Amino acid sequence: MIFCRFLAVASLTATMASAATIWPLPQSVSYGSSSVETPQFQFIGLSSDDSKNAVKRYNPLIFPHSVEQTEDAVDILVTIDDEDAVLQLGTDESYTLSVPESPSSDSPITITAKTQYGFMRALETLSQLVDFDFDAEAYSIEGAPVEISDSPRFPHRGVLVDSSRHFEPISTLKIVVDSLAYAKLNVLHWHLVDSQSFPFDSKSYPLLGKQGAYSQFERYSPNDVAELVEYARQRGVRVMVEIDTPGHAGSWCEGYPEICPSKTCTEPLNPSTNATFDLIEGLFKDLTGGQAKSGLFPETLMHLGGDEVNTDCWTKSDDISSWMDQQGFDEDDTYAYFIARVQAIAHSMGREVIGWEEIWNHFGTSLDPSTIIHQWLPGSTVGPEVTAAGYRLIWSTDGVWYLDGLSTTWQTMYEAEPTEGISPSSLHLVLGGEGCMWGETVDTSSILQTIWPRAAAISERLWSDKNSTQNVDVAEPRYAEFRCHLNSRGIAAAPYDNLIARNAPIGPGGCLDQRRRE
Repeated sequence: MIFCRFLAVASLTATMASAATIWPLPQSVSYGSSSVETPQFQFIGLSSDDSKNAVKRYNPLIFPHSVEQTEDAVDILVTIDDEDAVLQLGTDESYTLSVPESPSSDSPITITAKTQYGFMRALETLSQLVDFDFDAEAYSIEGAPVEISDSPRFPHRGVLVDSSRHFEPISTLKIVVDSLAYAKLNVLHWHLVDSQSFPFDSKSYPLLGKQGAYSQFERYSPNDVAELVEYARQRGVRVMVEIDTPGHAGSWCEGYPEICPSKTCTEPLNPSTNATFDLIEGLFKDLTGGQAKSGLFPETLMHLGGDEVNTDCWTKSDDISSWMDQQGFDEDDTYAYFIARVQAIAHSMGREVIGWEEIWNHFGTSLDPSTIIHQWLPGSTVGPEVTAAGYRLIWSTDGVWYLDGLSTTWQTMYEAEPTEGISPSSLHLVLGGEGCMWGETVDTSSILQTIWPRAAAISERLWSDKNSTQNVDVAEPRYAEFRCHLNSRGIAAAPYDNLIARNAPIGPGGCLDQRRRE
C-alpha cells in the first residue's frame, strides 16, 4: 500500500471551489450542505508512476496557500482497475468520486477509475471542490456529502494548434497541454507543417526543416517532439500529428523542389513522380516509427489534411499534364489518386487516417471505409451524410468552433451540437470534435488568451450530458468561475465575456468583473 501526501504551496482563487461550479459539468453530481475540513490528503492504493506523479502535480493546485502543517490528513481510498493503460482513442476516462459527510479512516473519501487517466480526471474535479478560507486559514470541501459519477460523452475532445503559420516553442505547447487537461480535453491536434514553414527536423529528409523553417532556431528536433508527446501522455492528452497533403505543402519545395510542380507554382505536390511519395513515406516513418503505436507519435490517428486543393499548378505543368493524360486522369482523378496513395502509406504504418471534409465532398464512399472525416466548412451539413454512410466524424465547423474567429462568442460555441441532424443509430460514429486555433494571428505571445476561456465551452459540450448543458445563462456563472480557475493556475485566459476574444481588460476589476470588453 502506497501513501502519498499533499502539502500546501502556490495560489488559487478562493471563490471557485464548490460542487455547483465544476467545469465541465459531471454526468451525475449531488451534494449536501455540510463542510469537510481537508488539511491535507492521504491517497491510499496507488502503484503506478503515472498515478503518483499526477498526485504530485495536483498538490500545489489543490492546496496552493501555505498553512501551518498538521499531522491530520483525510484519507482518499483509490481503486484503479488498470494503472498502466495505453492512451489511445477510446481509453476509458470514467471515474467516481465520493466525499462523505464526515470522512474517517473507516469512511474515507473514495475515487474509483478504470484507468490512470480516469483518476487524473477525478483529481481535476477534486481540485475544483477544495476551497480555502482566508479567515480561518484552512481548506475545506463545501456541500458534503458529494457523489459524482462521471465519464466523457465523446472520446475525442481536442484543440488544434498550428505551428507553421507561427512557430510555437515546446515550452508554450506544454502550457497548452496543461490547460487542456484542466478542462478535461484529451487531444492536442498538432498541425505541424504547412505552406508557410516546415519546422520539423526530418532525419530522412533533413532539408525539409533546414530550408523550410522560418529560421534555424524555429524548428523541432525529434527529441523535442518526443518530449512533448510524453509530457502530454502523462496528463492524459493524446498528441495527434497532421501532415497536410497534397495542398498546404509549399514549404516542402524549399528543400526538395523536385516534388513540386514548379518553383513558382509549388502546390499541390507533384503526383507524377515517385520522389514525392518516397519522401512522404520517409517522413511518415520518421514520425511513426513505421509501425503501429510506435515512433514519435504513437497515437493511432493521423491527420492527412487533403483540403483546399487547387489543381491549377498541375494543369499548368507540361510534365504533370502529360502524365495525367497517360493515366487517363482528369484533375479530380489525380486528386483521388494522391489521397489514396498517401492513405495507403499511413495505413501500412498502422495508422487510422483523418481527412478534412473536402475529400468526402469529392470522393464520398469511394474513400477507404476506415477514413475519418473532419467537418469544418462554414455552414457544412456533411455530418449526417458521412455517418449515414458508416464513416466516422470529427466536428469543428468554421464560424462556430474556429478559435481564430475572434468575434465568435463562447455562447455560440457552447450552443453548438456536433450530432445535429445525425440519426440516433449513427451517433456512435461521431468521435467528438476540436476547437481549431489556426496560427495566422497567434504566436506564443497570444495563443493562450485566444484559446481560453472559449475552448471551455467546447470542452463542456464534448464532455458533459447534452440535456444538462443546454442553457448558456445557467452555465455562465460556472464558465466565469472556470476562467478565474485557469487564471489562478497561470493560464492567460482572457476576460470571459469579451465581445472580441483575447482582448485585455480595459480597466480595474476583479476576475469575475472582467466582462463585456470590446
